[in-house]
Amino acid sequence: MENIKEKRLRVGKLAGIVGIAANILLFAVKVIIGIFTGSIAAVADAINNLSDAGSSVFVLVGYHLSGKPADKEHPYGHARMEYLCGLFISVIITVLGIELLRDSAAKLFGGGSVTEFSLIAIITMAVTMLGKAGLAIFNFIMSKKIDSDTLKATAIDSIGDIFATGAVVAGMLLTPVTGKYTDAVLGAAIAVYIIVLGIKLVRESSDTLLGKAPDKELVADIVSKIRSYEGVLGIHDLVVHSYGAGKVFASVHVEVDADGDVMVSHDLCDNIENDFRDGGVVDLVIHMDPVQNSDPKVNALRAEISEILSHIASECGSPASMHDFRAVFGVTHSNLIFDVAITDEFPLSDRQLCDRLEGEIKKLSPIYNTVITVDRDYTSNRFGEKV
Repeated sequence: MENIKEKRLRVGKLAGIVGIAANILLFAVKVIIGIFTGSIAAVADAINNLSDAGSSVFVLVGYHLSGKPADKEHPYGHARMEYLCGLFISVIITVLGIELLRDSAAKLFGGGSVTEFSLIAIITMAVTMLGKAGLAIFNFIMSKKIDSDTLKATAIDSIGDIFATGAVVAGMLLTPVTGKYTDAVLGAAIAVYIIVLGIKLVRESSDTLLGKAPDKELVADIVSKIRSYEGVLGIHDLVVHSYGAGKVFASVHVEVDADGDVMVSHDLCDNIENDFRDGGVVDLVIHMDPVQNSDPKVNALRAEISEILSHIASECGSPASMHDFRAVFGVTHSNLIFDVAITDEFPLSDRQLCDRLEGEIKKLSPIYNTVITVDRDYTSNRFGEKV
């Protein structure tokens, strides 16, 4: 059965080949028409199609390189080449928009321009627009199949070409009625639209390369699957790294009963790791955390402090969770040791949060000393204990 990596490689290469063939065909048709009719617009549009064929070559090469196996220099594989390819195409779209805006501004401030009506040119551009529309639809469908930002960017590149060509056609048809500034105004409006799309795509591609928060559905699936195993009391400190589609690595702390057989708990963690690895989606590493669950006094104290943290989090309007709670009771003082997980948006500093918790816990008993470690949540949704 075809796995995710093989499917992405197959679909990506197919999209690249179709893009090359379609753009070269459009280039050839328009060059022939341009030569026989003497239409400069047709030849110029043909050259644009040739550059688009070059972008499709880049898509094909990018997906080919992303399918290379891991090596000594790149132990996590080469799947991120797909993201680099998407960034490159997004930059091309933005540059196209800037160039179109520059040309439109030159016409606008240079007294406008008169686009001569040419039936052959209009027919040629209409054929181009239809071809580009088909290519855009194809790439959008392929991008949905494999959730590819690269193919999405390629589709939007085709849409940008449609609008740019449409502006020329509209200029030819409307200039005799609306005046010599029509072409420049239409070009400027479309250029701004293309630039906005390009910048949005650049940002999306950059987010992936910089390391954006993992998909919420993926996190929920990981959490749900781990919690489904008998013997798992809780999880925390989930960290997910993506090195490209089908190359996801994760680590997590899994809580087990401290009074249970350590070998049985260790075997449980090994089984969970193996099941994830066999699933082929996530390569998971588990840190086992034994927790005290049989001491009523510890359980009651954990619940009280959890309630205090819940109240502080509610006041701050930002989620927080507590884990790894331990208590060492003594005659003159007792140490309460635990971790608190918060997001980077939490309004209090680590020190301020610890001081607030320590102050509230002292109200429970002045002999309680707190040893608090503040963790950061690297996912975009909460997965720890409910607080």
